[in-house]
Amino acid sequence: MNAGSAGRHAGQNEGQSPGQNAGQDTGPAQLPGGVTLRDMTAADIPAVHDLERRLFPVDAWPLHMFSAELAQAATRHYVVAELAGRIVGYAGLMCIRPIADVQTIAVVPEQEGKGIGSALLTELIRESQLRRADDVLLEVRADNPRAQQLYRRYGFEQIHVRPRYYRDGVDALIMRLRLGAPEPDTTPTEAGRP
Repeated sequence: MNAGSAGRHAGQNEGQSPGQNAGQDTGPAQLPGGVTLRDMTAADIPAVHDLERRLFPVDAWPLHMFSAELAQAATRHYVVAELAGRIVGYAGLMCIRPIADVQTIAVVPEQEGKGIGSALLTELIRESQLRRADDVLLEVRADNPRAQQLYRRYGFEQIHVRPRYYRDGVDALIMRLRLGAPEPDTTPTEAGRP
Protein backbone atom coordinates (compact mmCIF):
# COMPACT_ATOMS: atom_id res chain seq x y z
CA MET A 1 0.00 0.00 0.00
CA ASN A 2 1.16 3.53 -0.65
CA ALA A 3 2.34 5.33 2.44
CA GLY A 4 0.60 8.34 3.88
CA SER A 5 -2.78 8.74 2.25
CA ALA A 6 -3.59 5.32 0.84
CA GLY A 7 -6.77 3.62 1.88
CA ARG A 8 -8.72 6.79 2.66
CA HIS A 9 -12.45 6.55 2.36
CA ALA A 10 -14.91 9.40 1.75
CA GLY A 11 -18.53 9.75 0.90
CA GLN A 12 -19.62 6.49 2.44
CA ASN A 13 -23.00 7.72 3.64
CA GLU A 14 -24.79 4.90 1.90
CA GLY A 15 -28.26 4.11 3.12
CA GLN A 16 -28.82 0.85 1.28
CA SER A 17 -28.05 -2.54 2.70
CA PRO A 18 -25.94 -4.55 0.29
CA GLY A 19 -27.64 -7.85 0.94
CA GLN A 20 -24.45 -9.81 0.38
CA ASN A 21 -22.54 -12.24 2.55
CA ALA A 22 -18.79 -12.38 2.78
CA GLY A 23 -17.22 -14.78 0.35
CA GLN A 24 -20.21 -15.02 -1.97
CA ASP A 25 -20.21 -13.77 -5.54
CA THR A 26 -21.44 -10.20 -5.29
CA GLY A 27 -22.62 -10.06 -8.91
CA PRO A 28 -22.92 -6.78 -10.77
CA ALA A 29 -23.15 -3.63 -8.67
CA GLN A 30 -26.58 -2.03 -8.39
CA LEU A 31 -26.30 1.57 -9.57
CA PRO A 32 -28.73 4.44 -9.15
CA GLY A 33 -30.42 5.76 -12.29
CA GLY A 34 -28.07 7.30 -14.79
CA VAL A 35 -24.86 6.25 -13.00
CA THR A 36 -22.39 4.02 -14.81
CA LEU A 37 -19.32 2.26 -13.48
CA ARG A 38 -16.28 1.68 -15.69
CA ASP A 39 -12.54 1.15 -15.50
CA MET A 40 -10.52 4.27 -14.79
CA THR A 41 -8.28 5.37 -17.68
CA ALA A 42 -5.34 7.74 -17.90
CA ALA A 43 -7.70 10.33 -19.41
CA ASP A 44 -9.70 10.29 -16.13
CA ILE A 45 -6.72 11.13 -13.92
CA PRO A 46 -7.02 14.97 -14.04
CA ALA A 47 -10.72 14.88 -13.07
CA VAL A 48 -10.12 12.22 -10.41
CA HIS A 49 -7.21 14.21 -9.01
CA ASP A 50 -9.40 17.32 -8.79
CA LEU A 51 -11.94 15.31 -6.79
CA GLU A 52 -9.15 13.85 -4.70
CA ARG A 53 -7.97 17.30 -3.66
CA ARG A 54 -11.54 18.37 -2.92
CA LEU A 55 -12.43 15.28 -0.88
CA PHE A 56 -9.09 14.73 0.88
CA PRO A 57 -7.51 18.18 1.23
CA VAL A 58 -5.09 17.03 3.94
CA ASP A 59 -4.19 13.63 2.49
CA ALA A 60 -4.68 14.06 -1.28
CA TRP A 61 -2.57 11.82 -3.47
CA PRO A 62 -0.28 13.64 -5.88
CA LEU A 63 -1.28 13.45 -9.54
CA HIS A 64 1.55 11.09 -10.46
CA MET A 65 0.38 8.52 -7.89
CA PHE A 66 -2.77 7.81 -9.91
CA SER A 67 -0.67 7.32 -13.05
CA ALA A 68 1.65 4.98 -11.16
CA GLU A 69 -1.29 2.99 -9.82
CA LEU A 70 -2.92 2.58 -13.26
CA ALA A 71 0.42 1.45 -14.70
CA GLN A 72 0.37 -1.59 -12.38
CA ALA A 73 -2.62 -3.36 -13.92
CA ALA A 74 -1.38 -6.81 -12.88
CA THR A 75 -1.98 -5.90 -9.22
CA ARG A 76 -4.34 -2.90 -9.39
CA HIS A 77 -7.95 -2.23 -10.34
CA TYR A 78 -9.38 1.31 -10.45
CA VAL A 79 -12.91 2.30 -11.42
CA VAL A 80 -14.90 5.50 -11.76
CA ALA A 81 -18.60 6.18 -11.34
CA GLU A 82 -20.05 8.62 -13.87
CA LEU A 83 -23.30 10.56 -13.94
CA ALA A 84 -24.19 12.60 -17.03
CA GLY A 85 -20.59 12.35 -18.26
CA ARG A 86 -19.12 13.63 -14.97
CA ILE A 87 -17.06 11.54 -12.54
CA VAL A 88 -18.89 11.41 -9.22
CA GLY A 89 -16.91 8.66 -7.51
CA TYR A 90 -13.85 6.47 -7.83
CA ALA A 91 -12.25 3.52 -6.11
CA GLY A 92 -9.05 1.52 -6.28
CA LEU A 93 -7.81 -1.89 -5.24
CA MET A 94 -4.38 -3.47 -4.91
CA CYS A 95 -4.35 -7.27 -4.95
CA ILE A 96 -1.24 -9.28 -4.23
CA ARG A 97 -2.51 -12.72 -3.31
CA PRO A 98 -3.66 -13.68 -0.81
CA ILE A 99 -4.53 -10.10 0.23
CA ALA A 100 -6.57 -7.46 -1.57
CA ASP A 101 -6.38 -3.94 -0.18
CA VAL A 102 -8.83 -1.11 -0.84
CA GLN A 103 -6.55 1.79 -1.70
CA THR A 104 -9.21 4.47 -1.96
CA ILE A 105 -12.94 4.90 -2.35
CA ALA A 106 -14.70 8.22 -2.67
CA VAL A 107 -18.02 9.74 -3.69
CA VAL A 108 -18.75 13.44 -4.16
CA PRO A 109 -20.80 14.80 -1.23
CA GLU A 110 -23.77 15.78 -3.41
CA GLN A 111 -24.15 12.12 -4.48
CA GLU A 112 -23.73 10.50 -1.04
CA GLY A 113 -26.43 8.16 0.20
CA LYS A 114 -27.50 7.10 -3.30
CA GLY A 115 -25.73 3.75 -3.48
CA ILE A 116 -22.67 4.83 -5.46
CA GLY A 117 -20.23 4.03 -2.64
CA SER A 118 -21.90 0.64 -2.20
CA ALA A 119 -21.59 -0.03 -5.93
CA LEU A 120 -17.90 0.91 -5.91
CA LEU A 121 -17.22 -1.30 -2.89
CA THR A 122 -19.17 -4.18 -4.48
CA GLU A 123 -17.00 -3.86 -7.58
CA LEU A 124 -13.78 -3.97 -5.52
CA ILE A 125 -14.98 -7.06 -3.64
CA ARG A 126 -15.97 -8.72 -6.95
CA GLU A 127 -12.53 -7.97 -8.39
CA SER A 128 -10.89 -9.35 -5.23
CA GLN A 129 -12.83 -12.58 -5.73
CA LEU A 130 -11.85 -12.77 -9.40
CA ARG A 131 -8.21 -12.35 -8.38
CA ARG A 132 -8.69 -15.13 -5.82
CA ALA A 133 -7.86 -13.06 -2.74
CA ASP A 134 -8.54 -14.67 0.62
CA ASP A 135 -9.09 -11.37 2.44
CA VAL A 136 -9.89 -7.75 1.63
CA LEU A 137 -8.34 -5.14 3.92
CA LEU A 138 -9.01 -1.42 4.24
CA GLU A 139 -8.28 1.51 6.47
CA VAL A 140 -11.04 3.87 7.55
CA ARG A 141 -10.87 6.99 9.66
CA ALA A 142 -11.83 6.43 13.29
CA ASP A 143 -13.94 9.59 13.07
CA ASN A 144 -16.04 8.28 10.15
CA PRO A 145 -18.72 6.04 11.74
CA ARG A 146 -20.95 6.08 8.66
CA ALA A 147 -18.21 4.55 6.51
CA GLN A 148 -17.49 2.01 9.23
CA GLN A 149 -21.17 1.06 9.26
CA LEU A 150 -21.16 0.54 5.48
CA TYR A 151 -18.14 -1.76 5.70
CA ARG A 152 -19.69 -3.75 8.56
CA ARG A 153 -22.82 -4.30 6.45
CA TYR A 154 -20.55 -5.93 3.88
CA GLY A 155 -19.05 -8.21 6.52
CA PHE A 156 -15.86 -6.29 7.31
CA GLU A 157 -14.65 -6.52 10.90
CA GLN A 158 -12.19 -4.29 12.72
CA ILE A 159 -8.91 -6.09 13.37
CA HIS A 160 -6.47 -3.33 14.38
CA VAL A 161 -5.97 0.39 14.99
CA ARG A 162 -3.16 2.46 13.49
CA PRO A 163 -2.73 5.39 15.85
CA ARG A 164 -2.37 8.82 14.21
CA TYR A 165 -2.30 7.26 10.72
CA TYR A 166 -3.75 10.26 8.94
CA ARG A 167 -1.84 13.52 8.59
CA ASP A 168 -4.29 15.35 10.85
CA GLY A 169 -3.61 12.84 13.65
CA VAL A 170 -6.77 10.74 13.36
CA ASP A 171 -6.42 7.01 13.93
CA ALA A 172 -7.13 4.49 11.17
CA LEU A 173 -9.21 1.42 11.88
CA ILE A 174 -8.01 -1.61 9.95
CA MET A 175 -10.92 -3.71 8.75
CA ARG A 176 -10.95 -7.12 7.06
CA LEU A 177 -13.42 -9.06 4.97
CA ARG A 178 -12.68 -12.77 4.70
CA LEU A 179 -13.31 -14.16 1.22
CA GLY A 180 -11.53 -17.52 1.44
CA ALA A 181 -13.20 -20.87 1.76
CA PRO A 182 -14.83 -21.57 5.11
CA GLU A 183 -12.77 -23.32 7.74
CA PRO A 184 -13.17 -27.12 7.52
CA ASP A 185 -15.45 -28.68 10.14
CA THR A 186 -13.17 -30.51 12.54
CA THR A 187 -15.99 -31.87 14.70
CA PRO A 188 -15.20 -35.50 15.56
CA THR A 189 -17.53 -38.05 14.02
CA GLU A 190 -18.27 -41.66 14.77
CA ALA A 191 -16.95 -44.13 12.18
CA GLY A 192 -18.28 -42.51 9.05
CA ARG A 193 -21.32 -40.87 10.66
CA PRO A 194 -21.76 -37.12 10.87
